[in-house]
Formats: sequence, C-alpha cells, structure tokens
Amino acid sequence: MSGKRSISIPGFEHRAPIPGAARVGNLLFSSAISGIDPETGQPADSASRQVELAFAHLQSLVDAAGTSLAHIGKMAIYVRDNAIRDAINEAWLEHFPDPDDRPARHIQLAELPGPLHLQIEVIALIPEGE
Repeated sequence: MSGKRSISIPGFEHRAPIPGAARVGNLLFSSAISGIDPETGQPADSASRQVELAFAHLQSLVDAAGTSLAHIGKMAIYVRDNAIRDAINEAWLEHFPDPDDRPARHIQLAELPGPLHLQIEVIALIPEGE
C-alpha cells in the first residue's frame, strides 16, 4: 500500500476518473470542488447557488476524510468573474467565523469549464489518530 487513499463523496463525482481528494499520510489534497447540484449532477444555475454547493461539498469531503474545516491550511478559489467575491465572502464568514482561525486563501480569475462560476481546492491536515 502506498499510504495514499482516494476520498470520494456521493453526489459529487468528477467526469474524469479522479477522486474528490487524496489522503497522503496526514494530509488531504482536494481535487477541484465546484457547485454541482447532487440531484442533477449539473452545475447549479446561479453563481450564488454554486458557491453554496461548493462549500457544502467541501464540508462533506473533509468529513469523509476524517478531518474538519478547522484543519484546512490553504484554500485556493478559482473564479470566472470577480463579481462572485461577495457570495464567496459570505460563505467564507459562515464557515470560518473566527478571524483568528481561518485558513490562508487566494482567489484567482480563471477560465473555467462550461457554466462553472468557481472551483475550490484545499490542503488540510488530518489530526493524528484519525
């Protein structure tokens, strides 16, 4: 065994044969997390709904990996348009309310596939014994 384990969550699968994340030792590296509606398998219609779903998928992914949002050290967010920043900041504050306990974050403009408005990637720690 390589010490690496794929993590996937129901309702959020990639079209490519890749997992939602990979656990390597005590680190979690996510693939791109987007605002896919788990009921339709398609991106949500609005940018704000995509943000909401992306953060919900992030929560499910860290739960499945045996860690939590509190153990995310770095978050990268790729956006089609900076106009989505307000919705991202709203979700950010909801999920990371303590200004002294937030992960590092970077938002970057990117050309995203199809109707996607954002994609999130994280690196998180999985505490010992988890």
